[in-house]
Amino acid sequence: MDAVTLSSKLQVTIRREIRDRLKLRPGDKLQVIQFDDVIHLIPLRPIREMRGFLKGLEPGFVREGDEER
Repeated sequence: MDAVTLSSKLQVTIRREIRDRLKLRPGDKLQVIQFDDVIHLIPLRPIREMRGFLKGLEPGFVREGDEER
């Protein structure tokens, strides 16, 4: 687990290994989600980059309440 430091300007630097793994570049936008005492930073991607991200997903599961349909 990586730790970051909040600067005097209240900015956070994301380590190079994480930026490279997530393909983050200067100017990329991140969605900030706060839940209780946890902050999640989620990269916002253009919809065209999402094409095929569900490839191989098995759609054959049954959700609760689906068996009546």
